[in-house]
Amino acid sequence: MRVRKRITWLFPRTAPLSRRQPVRGLFYGVQTLRQLLPPAVFSAAPVDGQKWTVPAVSIEDAPRFAWRGMMLDPCRHFIPKEFIKKFIDTIAVQKMNHLHLHLTDDQGWRIEIKKYPKLTEVGAWRAETVVGHAGKPNAKYDGIRHGGFYTQDDLRELVAYAADRHVTVIPEIEMPGHAQAAIAAYPELGNVKEPLPVFTTFGVNKNIFNVEESTILFLQDVLGEVVEIFPSTYIHIGGDEAVKDQWKESEAVQKRMKELGIADEAKMQSYFIARMNDFLKGKGRKLIGWDEILEGGLGKDATVMAWRSVDKGIEAAELGNDVVMAPTAFTYLDYYQGKPKDEPLGIGGNLPLSKVYGFDPLPKKLDPEALSHIMGTQGQLWSEYIPGPDHLEYMAFPRACALAEVAWTPQAQRDFKDFSERLKTHVERLDKMGVKYRPLEK
Repeated sequence: MRVRKRITWLFPRTAPLSRRQPVRGLFYGVQTLRQLLPPAVFSAAPVDGQKWTVPAVSIEDAPRFAWRGMMLDPCRHFIPKEFIKKFIDTIAVQKMNHLHLHLTDDQGWRIEIKKYPKLTEVGAWRAETVVGHAGKPNAKYDGIRHGGFYTQDDLRELVAYAADRHVTVIPEIEMPGHAQAAIAAYPELGNVKEPLPVFTTFGVNKNIFNVEESTILFLQDVLGEVVEIFPSTYIHIGGDEAVKDQWKESEAVQKRMKELGIADEAKMQSYFIARMNDFLKGKGRKLIGWDEILEGGLGKDATVMAWRSVDKGIEAAELGNDVVMAPTAFTYLDYYQGKPKDEPLGIGGNLPLSKVYGFDPLPKKLDPEALSHIMGTQGQLWSEYIPGPDHLEYMAFPRACALAEVAWTPQAQRDFKDFSERLKTHVERLDKMGVKYRPLEK
């Protein structure tokens, strides 16, 4: 006798098959089937003596959001290619479908650009790294050269590996701020005369790209190679934390603004972003950036990743821009998970599992038209204080499991107590996959 029963599983529900996406639907159906089997099915090694049974059930399901993502930052601490594959495997099991790679920053340039080899010859390596939290008086450094980069073939391999698991890789090339590694390689891109090293500490940095036409064309050359590697619709251009002090102080920048008829530095950044948007549109792609790209004005065809607050996502959606909700308060998985004295070093803040699970990416104050612009949500794993893969997995899981359910399951069907019970079984699956997750609280 077949039992027909609608069941809520951990990251379950199979996306309904369609004529356009039958393979993706089958893939998600297989993930659900695997979760119905004993956790041993997730083991890479052969399992002897295991009885493979599943309950007789009927599951009707579909994802809540189109964008269900995670971000990795290999700039502050380099992340080996093989671990990224493991991470893709882990998020794919949970039916997440976007991996955002933050490939350039002050502390390292991680993507090979054939036209500009110094970006990796120089920009991929820093002399040392600050020890402990940055910004403290008399900061100490470890004296250890750190770096690495991905060749274009490495990245194509990751893109193909992810695509086989229905995960789209989104590349990010930061501009106009978080640029010191690039400026260290090519000083003419910056605003100061003295040479700069690749940044060895963390935090917001005043060294940003200048606004010369040659710099804009340089970055468009970079993006031209990026779009040849990554087939993703969206290309991320950063746009956050671009301190404008150097622009204000630079005679060359002020002259350029006057020539362009641009009134202030915020509008100068808007012009900078618009040039990249036009370039990407010419390549058949779409620009996405952190919510500072709203400042100074933004075309409605650009997508906003709202990180500073939910309110920034609301602002973008009300303006008619598509939005990925990624607010610090709910999705920054580099935050502590408990009392700092009991946890590995983190950037600060506190984001327990329950708070991640309680996040609703659809603000109640938005009208239906604005709500239609919320594409989904994404978790961030900034790596200033995450030096290696084991630490990264500890920070990611099980909080990414909670965010996966936020992104997949309708708000009305979610319950933290129920999730917590199901999570006890799910971490057994993570064990079988070799994931070094944070143990569940008793």
